[in-house]
Amino acid sequence: MGMVTVRYWAAAKQAAGVAEEKVSAVTLAEALAEALTARGSASAADAFAAVLARSSFLVDGAPVGSRAPESVPLTDAAVVEVLPPFAGG
Repeated sequence: MGMVTVRYWAAAKQAAGVAEEKVSAVTLAEALAEALTARGSASAADAFAAVLARSSFLVDGAPVGSRAPESVPLTDAAVVEVLPPFAGG
């Protein structure tokens, strides 16, 4: 498994409690699962999961779009950006 950086923006940053973190994963689904596990308490994980459910994702600057997270491969040192809906768009 490679180490990837997950960066959070706006509401995702607030729900995660950090601006970014490193996780070990080979797919986007694994990265998100690792990030969810890192939240600790059930209430924090639930709030974070709700934000993830409505977010879009970039991997190394490329939009994931409607692809299933388990079908999105990550290379070692990839950067995943978690983008929740922003006001006005």
